[in-house]
Amino acid sequence: MSGHIKLWDAPLRLFHWLFAGAVIAAIVTGWIGGNLMLWHGRLGLLVLGLLVFRLIWGFVGSTYACWSRIFAATFGVKDYLQGNWREAGHNPLGAFSVLAMLLLVSFQVASGLMATDDIAFQGPLYALVSSETGSALSGLHRQAKWLLLVLIGTHLAAILYYTLVMRRPLVRAMIAGRAEREHPTQQDARGGALPTAVLAIALGAACVWGVQAVGDWLRPEPAAVAPSLDW
Repeated sequence: MSGHIKLWDAPLRLFHWLFAGAVIAAIVTGWIGGNLMLWHGRLGLLVLGLLVFRLIWGFVGSTYACWSRIFAATFGVKDYLQGNWREAGHNPLGAFSVLAMLLLVSFQVASGLMATDDIAFQGPLYALVSSETGSALSGLHRQAKWLLLVLIGTHLAAILYYTLVMRRPLVRAMIAGRAEREHPTQQDARGGALPTAVLAIALGAACVWGVQAVGDWLRPEPAAVAPSLDW
């Protein structure tokens, strides 16, 4: 057994690093608040576009980026714990981690679109819900960040463990797209053509544009200022 396999396609790798950077930046700007809430909202919209891309790419991307592969891995926990896991890509624990991260961030984005802090920020879709629902979503949005931080910490700890203890350079694979072949049955990833990636990116951007357009349509017109009477 020797050599390397093509593991992660370029669009998925680009998504991974943009997603990580945008989520961390969104957490920081939301934590600091104030004038940075404007950027917190913008970063939330960027994450929305990335999530839409990832959802689509899970159906049309390359082998190890597909949802079918990720969901199938979640049924292999027994084999993995017994040391019988032979598949490339996400192992069962990694698959659960990916799904948990994407679901929690999706909740944060959805709740943020309808949240408000009554001071410096109001989500573009806030007008779609009642003030009570908006306040409840705002509270859940703030509280869920702690769970998100736990997931991020667990993710980073797992990377360190696999890199330093198990000697599997996960970060290098996500940069270069290739990994060492650990079993003869492991094959190169296939699929994930560039035109398909461009289409998925365009759909993600269209979703962001649509949310902004709806938000602009829902935003109330500014109250007219009564003319001053100068005698």
